[in-house]
Amino acid sequence: MRTEKELNYLETLIPKLAENATKKAYLDALSSGNSVTEIVDGKLVSTAPDGTRTFIKEAKPMVKVHKSG
Repeated sequence: MRTEKELNYLETLIPKLAENATKKAYLDALSSGNSVTEIVDGKLVSTAPDGTRTFIKEAKPMVKVHKSG
């Protein structure tokens, strides 16, 4: 069984692990010949494996979520 200190440390790694997994999924999708839909400079675009981007539409502004409590 892990100690509270060990669990707290492991939890600090989650954001970096999630970031790396997202980057890997992005690159895997492109390298397998698929396009990726993403927001670039406030615009929704489709990015092709060769790097070309096709404008889809303006992205809606992000909505901030406030914690209660």
